[in-house]
Amino acid sequence: MKKILYALYLMVYLLCLSCSPNNVTIDNSLKKYFEEQHVVGSFGILDNVQETFIIYNLSSYRDSAYSPASTFKIVNSLIGLETGRINDEKMIISWDGIKRNRQEWNKDLTMAEAFKVSSVPYYQEVARRIGKDTMQYWLDSLHYASKYGRAIIRTHIDSFWLDNSVKITPDEQLGLVKKLYFDQLPFQKRTQAIVKQVMLREKNTNYSLSYKTGWGIRENGNNIGWVVGWIEENYHPYFFVLHVESVDKNIDMRFVRETILKTILKHLGFFQGKK
Repeated sequence: MKKILYALYLMVYLLCLSCSPNNVTIDNSLKKYFEEQHVVGSFGILDNVQETFIIYNLSSYRDSAYSPASTFKIVNSLIGLETGRINDEKMIISWDGIKRNRQEWNKDLTMAEAFKVSSVPYYQEVARRIGKDTMQYWLDSLHYASKYGRAIIRTHIDSFWLDNSVKITPDEQLGLVKKLYFDQLPFQKRTQAIVKQVMLREKNTNYSLSYKTGWGIRENGNNIGWVVGWIEENYHPYFFVLHVESVDKNIDMRFVRETILKTILKHLGFFQGKK
């Protein structure tokens, strides 16, 4: 009798899921775009109007957590602006004189410039100015990376988002940018508007594309890459997150992650202004 009741319960549950507005389509055809670049990973995109998801590699998308790497610049910017450690997107932080491999980092930068070139030194200085206690307060307020427990700053204030001590799932990444788009984060609208402004990478008559990238190293030495953001066509936003991982120590992650993103978006019919 118990087995019959359980079977009936399971049937009703599955039927309810199929009628849910948050329908999920698993699209394994997207795997080829990862294989072409010799990486593994996951991808998710939410149609906000229809409330439907397309996901590749659901288990990784939903249940695996990774260092946020430079996608944390979204949060660092929000907290910096809200607390006044960053005045606005034009605020300059002087170069510290240390020459690094990324030549575009070796100069004075505004916040907008630092965000675009993903300057680690700029945002490390922002984090130091925010301070550990204030940063932790805002991480708690955001419930940032909280799926597997409270995200606690256990290491250095200027590197915890890089050293694998705080991890976030792709699903949490998508949720964050969706709330940002709709001004639903616990910050002033001005703060969120500035961050959305610096996230905008492409805009034309067909679409606008806003995102932040990230590149990090897992504990096992593998390279990981992120692209998180949204694409908008006909005033209709779609929120996406891409995560990739590679054992290749010499991978050109900047090329790989953006190539996969744009190839998938094209595959799904974007960039024509017809969505």
